[in-house]
Amino acid sequence: MSDLTAVITGGNKGIGADLAGQLLERGYRVISVARRAAEMDHPMLSSVQCDLLDAQAVAEAAAEIAAEYEVTHLIHNAGLIWPNLLEEAKPEDITGLAQLHLGSALTLVQAVLPGMKARGFGRVLFNGSRAALGVPTRTAYSATKAGIIGMARTWALEFAPHGITVNVVAPGPIRTDNFWDIIPKGSDQEAELGKRIPVGRLGEPRDVTNAFLFFCDPENGFVTGQTFYVCGGASIGMLQL
Repeated sequence: MSDLTAVITGGNKGIGADLAGQLLERGYRVISVARRAAEMDHPMLSSVQCDLLDAQAVAEAAAEIAAEYEVTHLIHNAGLIWPNLLEEAKPEDITGLAQLHLGSALTLVQAVLPGMKARGFGRVLFNGSRAALGVPTRTAYSATKAGIIGMARTWALEFAPHGITVNVVAPGPIRTDNFWDIIPKGSDQEAELGKRIPVGRLGEPRDVTNAFLFFCDPENGFVTGQTFYVCGGASIGMLQL
């Protein structure tokens, strides 16, 4: 699979880093786009340091990547939560997370799309969230993660004639730094939340990575425009964080 090249935003830690490692093992070339360089070392791994909240920086990074690599997979994994109740929410929360979750994806995909169309193959993937269905304190996060679903469905229709699929993996509570920024690691709150999830535990990065790997596979070209919840059943029941 040395002809497969995946760009992963936020590929330096958490779910992104685990996915990068799994793709490297499968022979992919991987480019991590994040504020900090990837911590792992591999001859097929490159890092492009970029603040995805900065639209101009994203445009420059996208042009650099498109000029240097023949990208077959674009996986927009990076995300931030910025939790607050409605009384404390600000319009800037929405515009900031819209740039991160939506605008940066738009710019990156626009840069690599001509190459995907020319090859008649591509995979565009988003890390969404079960929070798109609604979670207290997530006004901007839920709104922009829900926006990912609509954007992915639209792109799936536009790209389908070119052999390019677009899908969303939507995790529930996953034990990563983003999660522990809100729920203290090892706390009673963390343990109780795990018990309230239908399968009786919190998710791990590998749970999400496994879903991404299905959509990445060139053999899986008959699934597009879908949102796949990896949430231990939390999307079909009530869950209070």
